[in-house]
Amino acid sequence: MTTTPTSGTRPDEIRRHNRTALLRRLHVDGPCTRAALATELGLNRSTIKALVDGLASAGVVAERVPAQRSGAGRPSLLVLPQPHAAVVLAIDVRVEQVSMAMVGIGGEILGRHSWNLHRKSREPGEVITHIADSSQLLADELSVDVVGVGVSVPGVVRRADGQVHEAPNLQWTDVPLGKRLAAVLRKPVQVGNDAELGALAEHVRGAARGAADMVYVSADVGVGGGVISGGSPLRGTGGYVGELGHMVIRHDGRQCYCGSQGCWETEVGEPALCRALALPEGSPRGAVVAELRSLAEEPGDPAGVEHRLGDFTYWLSLGLVNVVNMLGPELVVLGDLFASLPTEVVERASATVHQRSLVSRAVGGTRIVISTLGRDAKLIGAAELAFEPVLGTV
Repeated sequence: MTTTPTSGTRPDEIRRHNRTALLRRLHVDGPCTRAALATELGLNRSTIKALVDGLASAGVVAERVPAQRSGAGRPSLLVLPQPHAAVVLAIDVRVEQVSMAMVGIGGEILGRHSWNLHRKSREPGEVITHIADSSQLLADELSVDVVGVGVSVPGVVRRADGQVHEAPNLQWTDVPLGKRLAAVLRKPVQVGNDAELGALAEHVRGAARGAADMVYVSADVGVGGGVISGGSPLRGTGGYVGELGHMVIRHDGRQCYCGSQGCWETEVGEPALCRALALPEGSPRGAVVAELRSLAEEPGDPAGVEHRLGDFTYWLSLGLVNVVNMLGPELVVLGDLFASLPTEVVERASATVHQRSLVSRAVGGTRIVISTLGRDAKLIGAAELAFEPVLGTV
């Protein structure tokens, strides 16, 4: 839907607005005919023709005959974005690993690289230097020019300038990551909280497409959340929203690094999951995932799976009840380690939420599903973050 421009709007501003809207439609939803674009964007066909012709001349889009034809007559050409016309660098900084990818307009991953982090290599300066070196090598290998950078970080991030106020599991405090990366990469850099970007990715390209109100909950070493409200990210003051892992759910629980006691992540984060699976805390991520998959594949009744995980399912369900009551989403997407949970556990959590959440009952049942993007969710979210200011300038 388009809004009627005010009398003071200049024609070039209207064209730029329409051009950006068309590009975003193609970037998010893929190839489309001119006729469908006109209908969806509420523009006349002559305007669409002028926009598509201009973008095609610039090499940003191309028109192709559909691979599959239906009906008689000449098929309508599909307008599709050209990935190399605008490429962003997406970076996902985790506690144990950094992943990066070159992503073209339309969401196509053109190439990727990753490396493991250890105690010394986790220091901000080391991470920034490695990002700069590796991104240049990847750009040269793919023969692409980067127009923007998006970074996902497991911490409290000020969106205005990419200042990482605190990322405890990385042992970072007050790191001007956005400014430092922009200085070495010489590109615009956007930095966001990892769970917020996971929510953005699932909303744009994953399990939450079409959901106006959703919550993404992910478990790594800690637990984080991202919120989409009314179709847009909910960011709060300074961009500090989503610390769901520090919701207190157990008054006599374990001490949390945040200074509180009984936080949700002390009962359902990676260390808690290791305890539930009888694995040593600090076990490699692969070992935890393998144990969860083995548990899911074991024959037996659902009660056996829940018994094996002990109180983990109870605390997971209780936290989700609180999340649904507070935020009222139509959908909750479970990511990272939670995406490897056995089906029985997810189903039990869903049933508990419906039974105990007033909001879930009021809306007819909040759905709880597993992420469809898997471990790439935050990397894809970082790419979408980088594209936000870029689409209007391509």
